[in-house]
Amino acid sequence: MNLRRTNLQQLRNETFDVLILGGGINGAVAAASLASKGAKVALIDRGDFAGSTSSSSSNLVWGGIKYLENYEFLLVNKLCKSRNQLMRSYPSSVKEIRFLTTIQKGFRLPPFFVYLGTVLYWAIGRFFTKPPRYLSAKMIKKMEQSINTDNVAGGFEYSDGYLYDNDSRFVFNFIRSSMDNGCVVANYLESVDSKRDGGLWVNSVKDQTTGEEFQIRSKVLINACGPYVDKYNAQTGQATDHRHLFSKGIHLVVDRIAATPKVLAFFASDGRLFFVIPMGPKTCIGTTDTQVDDPKVKITDEDREFVLDNINHLLALDRPLTLDDIVAERCGVRPLAVKGASQESDWLKLSRQHAIDINSNDQHISIFGGKLTDCINVGNEVAEIVSTLGVTLPDPEKVWFGEPDSSDKDAFFKQAEAMDLDKNTAPTASEPLSNRLWRRYDRRAFDVLEMIKSDPDNAKILIENTEYIRGEVELVAQREMVTKLEDFLRRRSKIEQVITQDNVVQAQGLEEACRILFADKANEKLAEYIQSKNNA
Repeated sequence: MNLRRTNLQQLRNETFDVLILGGGINGAVAAASLASKGAKVALIDRGDFAGSTSSSSSNLVWGGIKYLENYEFLLVNKLCKSRNQLMRSYPSSVKEIRFLTTIQKGFRLPPFFVYLGTVLYWAIGRFFTKPPRYLSAKMIKKMEQSINTDNVAGGFEYSDGYLYDNDSRFVFNFIRSSMDNGCVVANYLESVDSKRDGGLWVNSVKDQTTGEEFQIRSKVLINACGPYVDKYNAQTGQATDHRHLFSKGIHLVVDRIAATPKVLAFFASDGRLFFVIPMGPKTCIGTTDTQVDDPKVKITDEDREFVLDNINHLLALDRPLTLDDIVAERCGVRPLAVKGASQESDWLKLSRQHAIDINSNDQHISIFGGKLTDCINVGNEVAEIVSTLGVTLPDPEKVWFGEPDSSDKDAFFKQAEAMDLDKNTAPTASEPLSNRLWRRYDRRAFDVLEMIKSDPDNAKILIENTEYIRGEVELVAQREMVTKLEDFLRRRSKIEQVITQDNVVQAQGLEEACRILFADKANEKLAEYIQSKNNA
């Protein structure tokens, strides 16, 4: 909380080269890129960072294999290059994962023909991953007993990328990188008005936690408000070439239902892709793809029924999944960029390709669409554009993304081994504690080691039935601007995604975590969280 108060004071008193509205993936990489290259940057979000679309994805970093069906070869090539770059740059976070796909009898294309598409996809991806292979129904059943192969004509395996942590954590790491390079950020700070005055943008903002209002001044304004880009542009009078259409996607999280560490991929009853995604001891099932007019979405009974009906049909489970099996739910919209007033006749064919519109006279940038896979391209493009709008970047060629170099990583693991850190790994954890600390906090993980050296209790699990130790909660409290309890439980960590709401509230250690995160406001923040969940 001290970090946020300090940043709010800076936002009041300083004039910035760039102010970014929105802390989703597009805003986060724009901030990380610009701050690393030497610009004076501020970023605000009316909610928490990665609080909307960027916390509701499938956790997949894929090159867009489905776009091959629409012959979008250039887009697939671009996305595959981006996927490969992310996997090289973030080897601890973005890993190769195999997809096991089945094709039902009567599908619109024969299985072997679809398999040939995966071979083309592998080639477009520069053979970066393991090669695909064709599978008979018998081979599929042998590989994964949970798949119902009664109506399967064939299938195949291929590879793509996967976020080992949740998507919002990956986004926050770009926010953290921007802060490390001087970016001033604040969550729960809403821009209520933006006007040009004397060659500057004057942004009137409101603190959602206190109601206080003040102004932020900047040379350039970047609208990275995700699904709300159009709404904010209308508010500020910005005309753009692009606009958004919206697709709602949902996922249900249940206890693990498949033994394989692979993603099971199917075509659902309506012909759309449907995934069964491993999440350690849990499984994430989805997604739907429903056109909506409003970015404010919620899961309906019909959505749940669609997902459960499909999974019960496609898998041979010991018993059908029911509503009682749902541990957590995820729901968000995909903003799909379209140009002009055109109405796409088949909106399901729209890609997640990003678009950036520029108003040079007003020094204003709008970012439309996009997906996590393409994030490095967005960051690079924004920096190039900003440099044409009167902002000097002192270090324009600096590489702004990627994990720390191997010497830091080796030093961390050497210290962790000397301390026998991994003996503190949670019994249900899917990896050693040292691996998780390095992946989530990189150089800041050294701070956790120092906390443990000074007090061994900092290595103990703090919240019952989770992986999180006291030391990392201390680190999060100091460095990650947790303003509401949900920020930690849902976005800085994935606790809410693997434990039911009732069990989270009742977990031993939660009150102690609140005291670490919020000090004298711990009881207030816990009550606020419980009330918000009761009203959801």
